Amino acid sequence: MYFHEDNKSVTGSIDRFAGIVVKYMTERGLSMSTAESCTGGALSEAITSVAGASKMFLGGAVTYTEELKMKLLGVRKQTLDMYSVYSRETALEMSRGVRGLTGADVGVGITGIAGPDGGSPDKPVGTVYVAVSCDKGEIAENLALYNEEFYEKLDRRSIRELTVLRSLQLLYGLLTEKYDTERNDA
Repeated sequence: MYFHEDNKSVTGSIDRFAGIVVKYMTERGLSMSTAESCTGGALSEAITSVAGASKMFLGGAVTYTEELKMKLLGVRKQTLDMYSVYSRETALEMSRGVRGLTGADVGVGITGIAGPDGGSPDKPVGTVYVAVSCDKGEIAENLALYNEEFYEKLDRRSIRELTVLRSLQLLYGLLTEKYDTERNDA
């Protein structure tokens, strides 16, 4: 993935994947909610930019603080203390929590460090965890954007946009694996 003027290749891909996800979920009668931290609602914005998203998108929570993650989503203090807010475990609890809060079939949780500050040697800027939870399974991944060959060109905006794109790709991959496999096995 290369960044062009105003990140047009990334934003175009976001629009394309958001459309694919909305169509896929609508056709299968699935609903979705989001719990976002470092993306600040950008994933929800991408989904709701697609006509017809109201048929599958229930809502989103921007939980920027640890306190709100615990209070609204049920992220456990023990998880935050043991693994930190920037962890696979926290993202999973966020995705599960937003499903429980909204009753959605699918929950997406995103937490990470978009920079330019806040990173450490163990968790540099570009450490972003995305989790997708549904009744058929879940997945959580460290996007590790600091490993990208174009990392030096990534700024806060680019990290957030790339996170939204990768979140949509991860979501779509889990859905097609879990729901299409069931259809083919029937």
